[in-house]
Amino acid sequence: MDMIASDDSASQVSDKIKDLLYAKSASRVDEYRPSVASGVFNSDNAPTQTEVDAALEVETEVTTEVETEEEE
Repeated sequence: MDMIASDDSASQVSDKIKDLLYAKSASRVDEYRPSVASGVFNSDNAPTQTEVDAALEVETEVTTEVETEEEE
């Protein structure tokens, strides 16, 4: 508001607003980064090999059944 009141150029006011918004969004990203990283890369949340194998088997069965229906 001070910049507008002191008749600074529109581009300077716009640049200052952009800088403030960028700083605010960067701080929010930094706040959420640890929780997101632990949620994505935490081994407690990682699927086990058994779960991965079971998912692949189900996917293969569905694909095979669709191909068989198309051939008939």
